[in-house]
Amino acid sequence: MTLATGIGSWPGTSVRDALAQVRELLDGHVPYLPELPARGPGADMVGRTAGLLVELPVDLQPTGWRLVDRPGKDAARTAALLREDLDELAEAFDGQQGPLKLQVVGPWTLAANLWLTRGERVVVDPGACRDLVESLAEGVRVHVAAVRRLVPGAQVVLQVDEPSLPTVLAGRLPTASGFGRLPSLDPQAAAAGLEKVLRAHDGDTVVHCCAANPPLPLLRAARPSALSLDTSLLRPREWEGVAVAVEDGIRLHAGLVPTDGSRTRPQELAGALLDAWDRIGLAQPALAEVVVTPACGLAGVSPDVARAVQRAAVESAGELQERSAA
Repeated sequence: MTLATGIGSWPGTSVRDALAQVRELLDGHVPYLPELPARGPGADMVGRTAGLLVELPVDLQPTGWRLVDRPGKDAARTAALLREDLDELAEAFDGQQGPLKLQVVGPWTLAANLWLTRGERVVVDPGACRDLVESLAEGVRVHVAAVRRLVPGAQVVLQVDEPSLPTVLAGRLPTASGFGRLPSLDPQAAAAGLEKVLRAHDGDTVVHCCAANPPLPLLRAARPSALSLDTSLLRPREWEGVAVAVEDGIRLHAGLVPTDGSRTRPQELAGALLDAWDRIGLAQPALAEVVVTPACGLAGVSPDVARAVQRAAVESAGELQERSAA
């Protein structure tokens, strides 16, 4: 069955309201624990995941989140926000059976956006990167276990967000001064670190990269259950990489729906994917394994647009289901 889900972020500051909307809109599909960055530091994607790190405390500086020796008020605020989210999740999804998606920032996007005490990004220090990967993997295990205790019937799906990975691999990340560029990351090391975090979860995993030029061979090498991509950014060569992934048994989370709400007609959106599917020679019945999503997160749009976009993903999934069975 063709399903729908969201990327993760949602507008507003009420997690109770966001959970209610996600559960209603994605009934029978793949609901998720929404992220509400409008609540401030600690609810942003980097701070939220940094709060999951085990024995690697962080605080917030003008440059961004930084590794420190001991946790302080920023870590306490982040932990409080997550506790609130999990309490509300347990209430909203009481009795839930079936998939429930969680999102965390991947190790290389995290390493690109966390800072060392000496004033440089974590990604420049191989030792710090190894510690970060280990800590994040353990944090994922703890987080998933907590959700399973709170929602015992949930089949947890772990989404790992890597929007900065293409920039890190290409050596386009600026130095602290802004006048230079950091060296590119070795692709084998990147795949190994990403795979270690994915393997921390014993259920389905998704790697999400909504940036242009997603490194598909590397992402496939990390062996996720699914790849989540903004399909509007894929070039013909990248669609060929999608075909290889699908033939290897990796599902596609297709970011079909523009996040500005400019295109929400399910026939048009499904037709665009079907055209690409035909061009790369994939069989139409394989569309039943696709999961339809917005192109990216929805934190920057109005609540009305967020609902319309999420609803369009559900309706497009239904359209694809019909066409795959035709």
